[in-house]
Amino acid sequence: MGNRKSVIVLLLILSSIVLLFFIPFRQVLAFEYQDSGRLLAYIPLTKEEKFKIKYTHSIHLTDVIESYQMTKNGEIKQYELMYEDFSIGMPENAGEGEIFEQKDGKYYLKNMNRVFPYFDLRLGQVRANHTAIYKDREYPLSNYIKPGTWIRIKIEKMNLFQLSKGVNILEST
Repeated sequence: MGNRKSVIVLLLILSSIVLLFFIPFRQVLAFEYQDSGRLLAYIPLTKEEKFKIKYTHSIHLTDVIESYQMTKNGEIKQYELMYEDFSIGMPENAGEGEIFEQKDGKYYLKNMNRVFPYFDLRLGQVRANHTAIYKDREYPLSNYIKPGTWIRIKIEKMNLFQLSKGVNILEST
């Protein structure tokens, strides 16, 4: 009788561990390979956190910083854009409800409300130097992902098994 009780307790413990390993619990900013869902790297997030993507514009060779925030629905909201040159590909004024501001030689689009389930990006091979900025620290994405790779950036809940397949950017520096 005692052995049977021990086996049942052991099975319950093992079942709990297996369930914990496969139940999504961790909200992350995921950098996935193309649209395959294969995780390359991630940044663990908490409630409605902000992050930025910085890159060097390919034509005017100045920094562009796109500011994002996680929404309550787990989507990505772009709320600000900063750039230094009006060259090709950069906005000349604000859209409806947005604020255009010039300050210290830089241009800002503020009060943006552009919401995406995800966005795609080809990691620059030459000049772009795509960098994730999280809690005021910069993480060059080429340290974790091969330059030239098409990546999908999205917010996702993941389990321990999924997380084990990618690089935690915050722990690898």
